[in-house]
Amino acid sequence: MSLLIQHSKRVTKIFLSGAIAALSLACSAADNGYPSDQVDAFVERMQGHGFSEQEVRQLIGESKHQQAIIDAISRPAEGVLHWHKYRQIFLKQQRIDGGVEFWKQYAEPLSRAEKAFGVPAEYIVAIIGVETRFGTFTGKWRVLDALTTLGFNYPKRGKFFTSELEHFMLMTREQELDPLSLKGSYAGAMGLGQFISSSYRHYAIDFDGDNVADLWNPIDAIGSVANYFAEHGWKHGEDVIYPATVTGQQWQNALSLHGKPAIGWGDLSQQGVSLVEDQLTPDEQVSLLEFNLEDRKIYYVPLNNFYVITRYNHSKLYALAVHQLASAIKKQHQP
Repeated sequence: MSLLIQHSKRVTKIFLSGAIAALSLACSAADNGYPSDQVDAFVERMQGHGFSEQEVRQLIGESKHQQAIIDAISRPAEGVLHWHKYRQIFLKQQRIDGGVEFWKQYAEPLSRAEKAFGVPAEYIVAIIGVETRFGTFTGKWRVLDALTTLGFNYPKRGKFFTSELEHFMLMTREQELDPLSLKGSYAGAMGLGQFISSSYRHYAIDFDGDNVADLWNPIDAIGSVANYFAEHGWKHGEDVIYPATVTGQQWQNALSLHGKPAIGWGDLSQQGVSLVEDQLTPDEQVSLLEFNLEDRKIYYVPLNNFYVITRYNHSKLYALAVHQLASAIKKQHQP
């Protein structure tokens, strides 16, 4: 092929690229139904991070509004489940077996993470098991589509999700990841540990030494989950939660929604709360949680480490599922 023909093709390619870029700049907001004023404001925001107007508008122009994402986030199932139903989802033998196998396969990085961050291996494994079934399902939605759909077309939480879109663009630039190919949950959570973009930037780490924090890589995911817990105050060597019994009525004033430690055990025990095995000092900060079974209620006294699990997901049901799955995996695991 002659140099003239090569040059001609190169010029044509450059011209077409420029035309496509110009078309994207003009039509991105209209094509996917996002309000142009919100897109304009976001573009200006990203220019403050050193992005050009063209690259931001091109990226948004590549995204697609997904009504199914709006539908999914508008009807979360967890809030209507009682503990006996919720537990059945995550405490199945298949998931426990999967956790044991995952632990055996990644024993070295799990041991290293436990030593580095003070978080027991079984809790790291349980988080990954609850979130993605040990990496077998990390999400089917393009993260870009999820964040633009929710950021621009879901006013109820638009501010949060445009912030996450901002973090997503920064994250993909920092980690040199393709923003068009990454997939995750309908809310834009990514990788084995299902980090949202802001958490990815703040807590994801390179744990395998390749200079990239890749949460689809099990080793990096292990280190990142452990780092997340450590950064949120996990206390090495301390317990998580104790089963309890209640008598009288005074204990009702101490009930908590999420288990944030807010009362000394000595004071709580004076309100009709007892532990199956009393291992706490009077000044230990605790709280009291109530869970619904099919025909009765049960009670637990959570400690700091339980509350740390709720920093990953604010649901007390989620945190108790992680704790019980971790305990079941540890019991079955044979090093």
